[in-house]
Amino acid sequence: MTTAGTTPLRIGLLGTGPWARNTQAPALAAHPGVELSGVWGRRAEAADALAAAHGTRAYTGEEGIDALLETSDAVAFALPPDVQAPLAVRAAEAGCHLLMDKPVATTVAGARAVAGAAEKAGVASVVFCTLRFAPETAAWIAEQAAVDGWFTARAQWLGSLYAEGSTSEYADSPWRREKGGLWDVGPHALSVLIPVLGDVEHLTAARGPADTTHLILRHSSGASSTVTLGLSAPPGAAGVEIEFRGERGTASIPGWDGAETAFRGAVDALAEAVRTGVPHACDARFGLHLTELLVAAETQAQAQA
Repeated sequence: MTTAGTTPLRIGLLGTGPWARNTQAPALAAHPGVELSGVWGRRAEAADALAAAHGTRAYTGEEGIDALLETSDAVAFALPPDVQAPLAVRAAEAGCHLLMDKPVATTVAGARAVAGAAEKAGVASVVFCTLRFAPETAAWIAEQAAVDGWFTARAQWLGSLYAEGSTSEYADSPWRREKGGLWDVGPHALSVLIPVLGDVEHLTAARGPADTTHLILRHSSGASSTVTLGLSAPPGAAGVEIEFRGERGTASIPGWDGAETAFRGAVDALAEAVRTGVPHACDARFGLHLTELLVAAETQAQAQA
C-alpha cells in the first residue's frame, strides 16, 4: 500500500532472472533507506533461492503477487517488458509506487496503460535508464543540458551479446533476442539525447547488419543526432560512445561505475518522488514516450526488410 512517510521504503521485487540476481536484489538489500519486502518469481525454487540470499520472503503464483503488493510500498521489476507492463498496472492499482526497467513495454498500448494507471492512482514512478541515474553520467547529462548552442550529437551503443562465442547469460533472454539492440539499449541512448537536445520531432530509421539499427533524429532545439544500436557486434567493435558538438566544442560522456550503483540512484529518485510528490523526469510518461519512438523506428526499419 502507498505510505509515502514510511521509513524505510518497503520495496518488493518481481523477477528472479540474471538482472534481478546481479543488480536489483543486491542494490535493494544493501540500500539503507529500503526494506526488501519480498521476491516474487514464476518458479518457486528461483524465488526461494534469491529471497534466501538476501534475507527476505519468497512469493510465487498469482496469489503471491497480491500478497507481495499488500506488504510493499513500491515494487521493482526485473521482467520482460510485456510481462512488466500489465503487472505494473496491477501494482499501481494496488497503490504501489513503480520502479520499472526499460522499456516499459514494447507496444504503445501497453506503455500507455502503465502511464495511465500510475497517474490515476497517484503513485510515483521511475523508469531505470542507467545513464540517467549513474552518478557520473547523471551529472554530465545535467551539465550538458544547461549549455545552449548544441549543433549535433552522435550516440553509438554496440554490444556483443549475440556475437560468436558469447557466454553472457543475458543472451538467453527471449525478448532481447526478438527485439534486438533497438529496444534493449535504444532507451539508454534516447534518455541522454532528449534532455540535452530536446524532444524528437522527426525520426528516420534504417537497418544495419544483424540486429543493428541506425537512427537519424531531429530535435526540438534544432539540433540533429545520429544513433547506432546493436547487440551483435564483434567483441572488438563493442562499446558505448555519446558525444555532443556545438558552439563550445565537444563533450563526450564519461565512464560509470556499473549498473548496481546506478540502480541505487534510481531507488533514491523514486524515494524522492514519493516524499515530495514531484514526478521524476524518467517517469512512466517518459517511458511511454520512449516506447512511441521505438515503435516508430521499428516500423520504419521493418518496412525496409
